[in-house]
Amino acid sequence: MAQIIEHDKLFIGGRWVEPAGAETIEVVSPHTEQLVARVPHATPADVDTAVATAREAFDHGPWPRMTLAERAEVVIRIKDTLLARHREMAELITLQNGSPITFSVRGQALSAVGIFGAALAAADRLQLEEERQGLTGPVLVRRQPIGVVAAVVPWNVPQFTIAGKLAPALLAGCTVVLKPSPETPLDSYLLAEICDQAGLPEGVLSVLPADRETSAYLASHPGIDKVAFTGSVGAGKAIMAAAAQNLTRVSLELGGKSAAIILDDADLSAAVPAIVGGTCAANSGQACVALTRVLVPASRYDEVAAGLTAAFAALKVGDPMDPATVVGPLVTKNQQQRNLDYIRIGQEEGAKILAGGGVPTGRPTGWYVEPTLFGEVTNDMRIAREEIFGPVVCLIRYETEEDAVRIANDSDYGLSGAVFTADVERGTEIARRVRTGTLTVNGFRLDPAAPFGGFKKSGIGREFGPEGLAGYFEYQTVNLPVPPRQP
Repeated sequence: MAQIIEHDKLFIGGRWVEPAGAETIEVVSPHTEQLVARVPHATPADVDTAVATAREAFDHGPWPRMTLAERAEVVIRIKDTLLARHREMAELITLQNGSPITFSVRGQALSAVGIFGAALAAADRLQLEEERQGLTGPVLVRRQPIGVVAAVVPWNVPQFTIAGKLAPALLAGCTVVLKPSPETPLDSYLLAEICDQAGLPEGVLSVLPADRETSAYLASHPGIDKVAFTGSVGAGKAIMAAAAQNLTRVSLELGGKSAAIILDDADLSAAVPAIVGGTCAANSGQACVALTRVLVPASRYDEVAAGLTAAFAALKVGDPMDPATVVGPLVTKNQQQRNLDYIRIGQEEGAKILAGGGVPTGRPTGWYVEPTLFGEVTNDMRIAREEIFGPVVCLIRYETEEDAVRIANDSDYGLSGAVFTADVERGTEIARRVRTGTLTVNGFRLDPAAPFGGFKKSGIGREFGPEGLAGYFEYQTVNLPVPPRQP
C-alpha cells in the first residue's frame, strides 16, 4: 500500500501554522476506496485568523500598492512553476477525485496554466485609469481592487476553478482566502507551496480545507469583500444567503444541463466524438458544462442513437492512473449512488437504456458507473431536467429547428451547449437564440480568454478574459475641477 500523505499545518497568510482545532479531513481514493491522505480541517477560528491576515495585507500591505506590472511578475512565476510541476499536480488530483490522468494533465493542470496565461494577457491590456469628459466636466475613472476575496472551489476540477479566481484576484491586487473542497485538498497544498516560492507577500494567500459549514462561515464573514464560488445550485444559494448578511459581492458559477443540438445536415463522424468528449470523457461526466442533453432530428434519430451507443460501449473504464482510461470512478460513493438512482429513475420514467446502465463488471473496488446513454427521453423527465453529474446522457427527439431551440431553452440552466451542422452560419444563428453562457459550433470547448458563466440558475457573473478580471475591481469616479470659462 502506498504511503499516506500527511499534512499537519495550514497555510495562512504565507506561513505554515498549527490549526486551531484537532479535527482532520481524510482523503479516500475513489479507485481503491483506501485512505490516501490526511490534512487539518480548518475551523471558524482559522477563518478568523486568515481573514484578519488578508484584511491587514490588503489595507496596509504592499500587494495592492504595487504596480500591476510588479504583481504580474509574481503571477508569471506562479504560472511558470505550475507548468513545471503540472504532472505532479495532475497526479495529486487523480489520486483524490479519480479524474482520468490524461484529463487531469490537460483539463486540470495545464488548463490552469492556460487560465493564468490568459489572465496575464488581459491584465497587460488593462487601463487602470481613464480620464474622460463627463456631462458636467472632466472625470477620472479608476479601477481599484475589490478587497479580500473568499474563493470557494469544488472537487471536480479544483485547479481549473482556482485559477479562474486566483489569477485575476492577484493581478487586481486583492488578497485571497482559498477554501478547497474536503475531497480535494492536496492540490491546494501544492499550489500554496508554489505561490510561496513565487514571492507572494505575507497575508496575500491562505488555504483552508474545510466542509460546507466553514464555507458558509467564511462567506458570511464581515471581513470579506467578495465571494467567488463554483459548485452546485443548492450550495450557491447558501453561499449567496450567507454573503447577503453583509452585502458582500458574489460571483457564482453553478450547475448545467447543457444541450447539444444536432442539425439535420450534421456530419456524425465528427459530431459523435465531440459529444463523447463533452460528456463521458469530460472528467467522467463530472463537469458542469457537460452536454448531457443531445437533441436529435427525428429523421436522424436512429442513426445518431446507433453511433452514440457504439461510442459509449467502446469507452475504456478503469484505473484513473492508466493513460488509456477514458472514464474513471466517481468522486465518492454518494456520487456513485446518485448516478445509479437517476438511472433507475430514468427507466421508471419510460426512457430506454441504449448503453451502460449500472456498475461495470469485474471491479471489486471503486465508485464506478458505466457510461450510460438513454434513448426515448422527453424533456419533461427528471433525467432531462436535473443535473446528474456523471456519465449519463439523454437523447431527445425534435421535429423542427424551432423545436430544437425551444427544447434547449426549456431548462432551469444555461451554462454551455453545442450545435452541429455543415453550415457554420446556420449554427451561429442557432447559437444566438440559445440562452446559455457558452456555446460551441461543431465542437466542445471553453476558451480561457473569453467570458465563462451562466444564464438563469447556472450562475451570476463571468470568469476568464477581460470580463473575469473586471469582476475583481471596484470603480471609482474622481470629478476633476471644471476649467474656468475662457472670455
